[in-house]
Amino acid sequence: MSHALSPPNKAFSGNLYGVASMIVWAAGFPAAEELLDTWDPLALVAARFCIALSVLLPLWIVLDGPRAVISARWRWGLLSGAIAFGGAAWLMLLAQSLTDPVTVAIIAAATPIAGTLIEWVSERRALKWAFVIGLAASVIGGIVATGGSVPVAGGLSDLWLGVFCAVGSCFLFSWGSFTASRDFGDQSPIGRTTITLCGGLVFTVGTFILARALGLAEGPEQIFDARNLGLLAIYGIGGMAISQFLWIASVDRLGIALASFHTNVAPFYVMLILVAIGGAWSWPQAIGAAIVALGVVVAQR
Repeated sequence: MSHALSPPNKAFSGNLYGVASMIVWAAGFPAAEELLDTWDPLALVAARFCIALSVLLPLWIVLDGPRAVISARWRWGLLSGAIAFGGAAWLMLLAQSLTDPVTVAIIAAATPIAGTLIEWVSERRALKWAFVIGLAASVIGGIVATGGSVPVAGGLSDLWLGVFCAVGSCFLFSWGSFTASRDFGDQSPIGRTTITLCGGLVFTVGTFILARALGLAEGPEQIFDARNLGLLAIYGIGGMAISQFLWIASVDRLGIALASFHTNVAPFYVMLILVAIGGAWSWPQAIGAAIVALGVVVAQR
């Protein structure tokens, strides 16, 4: 008996996964900002992958069985994951260390464009007017959600380097998500998530070890501090392990172009999290989120 989802149910579940993924992912931004006060960016991104995979790998073995793990396409999974998710995670964190979470969220508005270009180049899909209008709304909403202003506290050189890193991260992440969905169809979502993030782990841990040996990176001073461990759990388990699993499930159902629209609601979710811990409500972020949501609806007509 076929268990394939009907198009309406597929779209609904895909959007639900996309929303859930971005909510959990957004929680990682405030945590990362605080951790960067005491952590070297390379050490932090390596630790994030280690924590995420300490949860994902055992779950994959338990849920899908050892045979599925052993027979997976490990060579391509490690290579594509290292390039895409390892490179994207490092570039995004570097961008945040050079600028701030708001600036990174603004630049992340380019993710739907990156996803659309990757899907168009790879599959030569025709771009319908409804999709183009939805894409424009998503980008505009992402800019409105952050007020459209980029702080330059670190100077213009840091700003432009941060912009370059963030844009590069968007393209790598979109390509990796598309590849994980396309090339690992014989694996479950948790399998696709885990095997590609293992590649990211190899890249980030290897990069940190090399940089540490060359004196270009430092290890953290307080790894086992209770608050430090709590923030790492939010950043690694929530902001990567859970978020990435939900994200791949969304890409499976919607495609990378449509799924990436949801990334532009992230500033709104970040704001809600900050409000919950005592921050202020932002109408621009709420309005921007509404514009993005409207774009998601229009693009899927």
